[in-house]
Amino acid sequence: MNRSDNKTRSSLSIAIAFALLAPAAFAQETTSAAPASEAQATTLGGVTVTARKREETLQEVPVAVTAFTADALDKLNIEDLSDLDAQVPNLTIYAARGSSSTVTAYIRGVGQSDPLWGVDPGVGMYMDDVYIARPQGALLDVFDVERIEVLRGPQGTLYGKNTIGGAIKYISRGLPVAPEGQVSVTVGNYNQLDVKASLGASVGDGALRGRLAMGSFNRDGFGDNLFSGQEVSDKEVLALRGQLGAYISDDLNIQFAYDWMDDQSGVRGAKMLAPNRFAPGFAPLDSRYDIRSGMPNVNDTSMKGASATVNWRINEDWGFKYILAKRESDTETNIDFDTLPNKVADVKAFYADEQITNELQVNYDAGGRSRGVIGFYSFDGEAGGQVLNNFFNLSFGDTHGTVYTDALALYADWTFDLTDKLKLDLGARYTDEKKHAVVLNRCYTNATFTVLAARCAANNPTPIAANFDKRIGFDNTSPKISLDYQITPDIMVYGLASRGFKSGGFNIRAQATAVPRSAEPFNDESVDSYEIGSKMSFLEQTLFLNLAAFHNEYKDIQLSVFTSYDSNGDGTNDAFFGDFTNAGKGTVQGVEVEYQWLPTHNWLISGNLAWLDAKYDEFMYAGVNIADEQEFTNAPDFSGAVNLEYRTDLSNGGNLSARVGYSYQSEVVATTEIVRTGALPITQDGYGLVNAGVIWRIDDAWSLSLQGTNLADKEYRTTGYNLNAALGVLTGFYGAPRQYTLSARYDF
Repeated sequence: MNRSDNKTRSSLSIAIAFALLAPAAFAQETTSAAPASEAQATTLGGVTVTARKREETLQEVPVAVTAFTADALDKLNIEDLSDLDAQVPNLTIYAARGSSSTVTAYIRGVGQSDPLWGVDPGVGMYMDDVYIARPQGALLDVFDVERIEVLRGPQGTLYGKNTIGGAIKYISRGLPVAPEGQVSVTVGNYNQLDVKASLGASVGDGALRGRLAMGSFNRDGFGDNLFSGQEVSDKEVLALRGQLGAYISDDLNIQFAYDWMDDQSGVRGAKMLAPNRFAPGFAPLDSRYDIRSGMPNVNDTSMKGASATVNWRINEDWGFKYILAKRESDTETNIDFDTLPNKVADVKAFYADEQITNELQVNYDAGGRSRGVIGFYSFDGEAGGQVLNNFFNLSFGDTHGTVYTDALALYADWTFDLTDKLKLDLGARYTDEKKHAVVLNRCYTNATFTVLAARCAANNPTPIAANFDKRIGFDNTSPKISLDYQITPDIMVYGLASRGFKSGGFNIRAQATAVPRSAEPFNDESVDSYEIGSKMSFLEQTLFLNLAAFHNEYKDIQLSVFTSYDSNGDGTNDAFFGDFTNAGKGTVQGVEVEYQWLPTHNWLISGNLAWLDAKYDEFMYAGVNIADEQEFTNAPDFSGAVNLEYRTDLSNGGNLSARVGYSYQSEVVATTEIVRTGALPITQDGYGLVNAGVIWRIDDAWSLSLQGTNLADKEYRTTGYNLNAALGVLTGFYGAPRQYTLSARYDF
């Protein structure tokens, strides 16, 4: 892998970013006499969303939501969901520590970073209205997409459990009547080669419609395993989606969808942040991606789903929608915590899950003073697996079990026009959920994991670390009330109070013999959110400004931390386990600004600003409130982005756009640690990223795109592991380096 002088390349890349605007300036001069038809931006007022499970424009829905059309996704070079990170206020989203396609997502300081089965995410992920319960495979690549919506704040009323931080909705392109499609090929550094294609058509005057889309995403690794010679942090993903719709009449259609994804990327490289005292011969490497692991380079995830949707317009006032869906995924991964050939902390894990969901919606809109939706939802899920732990080639244990989840929910959301300008929205959702955990964690004599040990530790004279079969039930009512007032046709203000919750469960990693409380269930957590905001447009709808200020009361916060303990009674913490606890309470408040300004026909300035203040009010550890010592994870005080874009029409009928973007994030705590154990959290100082791109639309069919990301090759951590007390491990995972791509696309 060619690594030349970083400083020289950084300077060159920043120069390229600004040079990318030069073709646009040239095009402006050569087309000044051409007809002004029409390389126009889609304004926020023209974006349709379904945040309240009914179609509304972005500027009229009294909800903090950011939406990206297909055109915006292209312009911003959104290749997968992690690229949304800087473009949405108070959103943090990235690939989990050991995987390329497992998602970690936080909104307004609320989320979950532990991907183990039995632990639920805090931000709901949806593909075409179907909830994706597990994070494995959920860092979706973007192809053949109509739009993506990011709803900020708890969405408990309409979207249910595990949307306590918010929801991300991935919406595929719909079924066409006329034949249409596109093919694109992208090449880039690190031997990147992506191919995307889609085709939609119909027969019988549109009575039967279909669509097929595929994406192949391949790239060499950002680093190397210097021990095995294999590349790491590479990408090898193949994804398919198919849709078929029977349009029986103007009022009734049935749609079937299938999606499949196979990720055979290798393991992610991580950087040792300090020498490991148990491996004195290995100093940290200079590269943030290179490793020296002795484990296999296997990190495979497959995911698939199928759904059937019935849409029936009963009459002019009532509509009916039913969605039946099944999803499943399987993962095999190797996690070398120490990144070394030494057997310090080597973990091999297998995950499997499946889910069946049913949702029935009834929508009412008679064009009068009230409209809304009522619905029923059921979830039947099974998630389990096995984790094989090898510590120092002396201690061998497995984590093995399954969690079964059954949930039923009823919800309603109704809007009343109190006057021509004042609207009241009332909603509520009742959820009844039952969880059943079957756990058997054992100790073995060697790395074959076939012969049970005589005892797990001096204080546990059996080979059983945990063995339980337990059940627990939760019920929750999540209400919502909002008022919005249309001051003028272009200015709306709103106030909102809502609740969201994340279900409790059991710690699959429990060490019940050594730490008996670890086998007890943890409680569900909840957020009561209070928000005021506005949706505004000025200057004949060329300037859009959306504001939101919120105050969240966060209770029974669930945290996954690595906890050290004394396994032999000598007074020294010589072992650890993945603990899961309800920390206590916190207060999260902040302000968000989204803006879009078209000062002329050609120029577009857009972006966001966010301020976040997240504090623990109570954090109980060993009977002591340590709230003043703990910090929220993935909750930077300040973040924001600005995008400057120039668009112009060309004399041949095509158009050209050029963009430079800058995003910033202040210092952030990247891992959750209890500081009293000596495990200080891994942090990342404030940093900024520079991106740029040029898209040349040659004609109605052909277009070329040149894109660059992280052009200054900024080094920044997203997460890491701190197991220093027990294993000497202190590692960080980093965002992608400088990348540049060239794409050609053909639309037909």
